[in-house]
Amino acid sequence: MDNPENKITIWVDADSCPSLVRTHAVKMGNRLGLKTVFAANKKIGCDAAAGPYEMAVCGSEKDAADNYIFENCKSCDLVITRDIVFADRLVERGICTINDRGVEFTREMIKERLSISDFDRQLAEIGLVKHFHEGYDKKKFAEFANSFDKVIHRLINLQARQDKPSE
Repeated sequence: MDNPENKITIWVDADSCPSLVRTHAVKMGNRLGLKTVFAANKKIGCDAAAGPYEMAVCGSEKDAADNYIFENCKSCDLVITRDIVFADRLVERGICTINDRGVEFTREMIKERLSISDFDRQLAEIGLVKHFHEGYDKKKFAEFANSFDKVIHRLINLQARQDKPSE
């Protein structure tokens, strides 16, 4: 799919992204005429009925997919990731970033989220709490889909205003 320099791209940090989220991103991207790119250390699939998308298979080194997205995304793009450290890097660069639960990361809240994540990890490392991953259910997906739709349309409207010639 051709994507002019100023067109929004939807980037998906696909390694740990639920299939419902990947499918929704591709379907919405195709419906809106936007390119969707998955980045991961291995080929990650999507429901074939969702439509075309690009797959960037990155190296096996730590953060290779994150680095690929970071190096290739533009200020008008949307990135979907559940990696809070990566989200912090993106937000610092002014890239719109959401997670698979529908949380939009902002400069106002990202440092607090990083701190909480680090604290939770430290508690798990010393055995005070068990580190577990919650399941992903329809409610979590609905929260993501609602947030995704609001954010992508906000980006499209912002881009349309920027592309509009001044009078």
